[in-house]
Amino acid sequence: MTIEEQQQEIIEDFEFLTDWMDKYEMIIQLGKELPLIDDQYKTDQYKIKGCQSQVWVYADYKDGNIYFTADSDAIITKGLISMIIKVYSGHTPDEILNTDLYFIDKIGLHSHLSPTRSNGLASMIKQIKEYAFALQKLEQK
Repeated sequence: MTIEEQQQEIIEDFEFLTDWMDKYEMIIQLGKELPLIDDQYKTDQYKIKGCQSQVWVYADYKDGNIYFTADSDAIITKGLISMIIKVYSGHTPDEILNTDLYFIDKIGLHSHLSPTRSNGLASMIKQIKEYAFALQKLEQK
């Protein structure tokens, strides 16, 4: 599934939910479904800077694609990172770097997150893109 298709799927999943409490419940559920990150990656090396919660992201590079795993100590944050990973995992560094995440605005998430959560979300996306950039450079060598 392409990044665009993944984003569209998330938008469609949230479309039928009109109440924000229901949307938060969906985000929490997505966090609960996130495959567990191996404990060896729950270190400062993999911790995302700029998040109020603790968030760890690990990127595994296989056959030209990046596969992400993540975890957080906050259930909403865990749901947020799970959506980002769902969209970006399994794609090439170029695809990740050249695709904007529009699903966040389409489901109205930015307007319903606290400023600290919004900053944390931006930090998560930035870290994913930094992994992609580093791996893209590695590919070009």
